[in-house]
Amino acid sequence: MHKAELLAPAGDLERLKIAITYGADAVYIGGEYFGMRSSARNFTKEEMKEGIDFAHEKGKKVYVTVNVIPHNNDFLNLEEYLLELQKLGVDAFILADAGVLDIVKRVVPDMEIHLSTQANTTNYVSANFWHNQGIKRIAMARELSCEEISEIRAKTPLDMDIEVFVHGAMCISNSGRCLISNYMESKDVNQKSFAQADKSNYSLVEEKRPGEYYPIYEDERGTFFFNSKDLCMIEYLPELIKSGITSLKIEGRMKSSYYIASVVRAYRMAIDAFYEDSQNWTFNPLWLEEIQKSSHRHFTTGFYLEKPGEEEQNCETTSYVRSYDFIGIVKGIEAESGLAIVEQRNIINVGDDIEVFGPYKETMFTKIEEMYDEDGESIQTASHPNQIIKVKLSGKVDKDYMLRREMQDDK
Repeated sequence: MHKAELLAPAGDLERLKIAITYGADAVYIGGEYFGMRSSARNFTKEEMKEGIDFAHEKGKKVYVTVNVIPHNNDFLNLEEYLLELQKLGVDAFILADAGVLDIVKRVVPDMEIHLSTQANTTNYVSANFWHNQGIKRIAMARELSCEEISEIRAKTPLDMDIEVFVHGAMCISNSGRCLISNYMESKDVNQKSFAQADKSNYSLVEEKRPGEYYPIYEDERGTFFFNSKDLCMIEYLPELIKSGITSLKIEGRMKSSYYIASVVRAYRMAIDAFYEDSQNWTFNPLWLEEIQKSSHRHFTTGFYLEKPGEEEQNCETTSYVRSYDFIGIVKGIEAESGLAIVEQRNIINVGDDIEVFGPYKETMFTKIEEMYDEDGESIQTASHPNQIIKVKLSGKVDKDYMLRREMQDDK
C-alpha cells in the first residue's frame, strides 16, 4: 500500500520547524511575493533557505505557493523569483494560474508543479488535462466525496498525485471569492490584498422567509454565505487513504505553533497506527481529544462521506471553541540544573497544574514546581509576553515540547 503524505502548513520559520518535528512529511509555505496569504508574515529568502535545509536534513519536503491570480504587472519579476526559489532547493511550486504554469515550465522546467485547490478540480477529465500540461499533483476541490475521489484515481495516471484537505477551515473553492471586499473596497485577495469587509455585518434573506437573517462572512480565504464548521477527518482516515489519495493536507498557515503541533501530532499518530495494522485499525478517541485542546470550530466531515446538511453550518456564532491555554514552549534544557528553558506564551504561575506534550510522546500531566527568570532569580509568576524563564517540572521534557493549561471557568 502506498504511504500517504502528511502535509502541514507553516506561516513562519518556527512553525515550519515545529511541523516537521511533530511528524509532517512535508510543509507548504509562502514567500514574500506571488502568494495568496499576504496577511501572513511569510518567509524571507534567508528564512526559506534555513527552513528548506532543516526539512531536507530530516528527509522532508518544502512546497512554496506561487498561487496568486496575476494581472499583467504581476509577471514583471516572476521569472527571477522562480529561479531564486529553485536555487534555494524548493521541492515543488503550488500554483493556480495557467499563465504562471507556462512560465514555470519554461524557466524552471525540472521543477515539480502542484495545482492549487483554487483551480477547482472536481473531475477526472480536468485532472487529466492538467496532468498533460505538466502538473505532478492536484489538490482537489473540497466539494468531492471519497467515492468521487476514488473514480478520479481510477481514471487518471498513477504518477499523478492526488492531494486532499483532511483538517481545517472549510473554504469552499467554488465560492471562495472575496466578493464583498472586491466590490466595496476595490481590493482583491487574489491580488494579494484584502479589505476587512467582515467588520461590517451582512446577512442573507430568503425571499419566502422575510425577517430570517442568515449571516454572511468574509475573510482572507473568501466570501461565505454561511459559517461552516471545521473539517476533521481523523476518524475516517482509512476511507480517505483507500480512495487513492497521495497527500493529506492540513489547512492553516495563519495558525499558531501550538495548533500546528497539536494537530500534526494527532494525525501522525493516527496515520502511523493505520499503516502498522490497516486491517485492524480502530479510531482512538484520544487523538480527537488532543486536537480539541487547540482552538477550533465545531467539526464536520464536509463532503467526503455524504452531502452536508444544515447541521454542518453554525449560524449561531463565529467564535472558536477554546478550552486550553498555550502557555509556553521548551527551548532547551539547562545543562547544570536540568531546568527547562521555556519561552512563555501566556501567564505561568508556580503551582500550576499543566499538561506537556512532545513529538511522538504521550501527554504528560505535571506541575510547575519552581520558576526562575533569566538571571536565576526565583519568581512566582511569568507574565511578560515571550519571557524566557527556567522551570522545574515533575517530569522530563525536551526541546520543542509544548506546555498548556486547562482554562478555568470564571466564577
